[in-house]
Amino acid sequence: MCRYYIKLKLGNYISGLNSNEMAIKKLLATVLYTSVLILITACGNGGKSNDPDNRPESNDFRGQLIYVQTCAACHQADGKGIAGIFPPLSKSDFIAKGKETAIEQVIRGKSGVFEVNGLKYNNVMPPQSLDDEDIAAVLTYVFTGFGNNGPRVSADEVKKVRSKLK
Repeated sequence: MCRYYIKLKLGNYISGLNSNEMAIKKLLATVLYTSVLILITACGNGGKSNDPDNRPESNDFRGQLIYVQTCAACHQADGKGIAGIFPPLSKSDFIAKGKETAIEQVIRGKSGVFEVNGLKYNNVMPPQSLDDEDIAAVLTYVFTGFGNNGPRVSADEVKKVRSKLK
């Protein structure tokens, strides 16, 4: 209920801007929406559950939030990327390569020419400053969303890959 109220208020605010401010409108909407997500998550213990079972629903929300904050600017909110510039995560043959490759790329970043779904990309993905739990959450979100049917990623798996990279 609260989320819909916030969207309604945000929509009303944005619609009040004149039509010449389209670029500003999009930027403002992204900043405000992200701020609202951060606020909601901060009030909810960062998406972490106090339950020892660490309910998947909480981690899925956390992964989505991290994706919006960290990945969506390039890979887009729908995970489809921008052809020839930022590769897709949606139905991606790169994601199909497995967890270890994806974990390593998030930790180390990537630059140079590489191919995803038959298209070549030559761009830079900087290393991400995320802890093991955050990487596990965002990669679980990517592996299980966007039309992908991949596995969940655990913080222990991220920790193992990180230790190999040192």
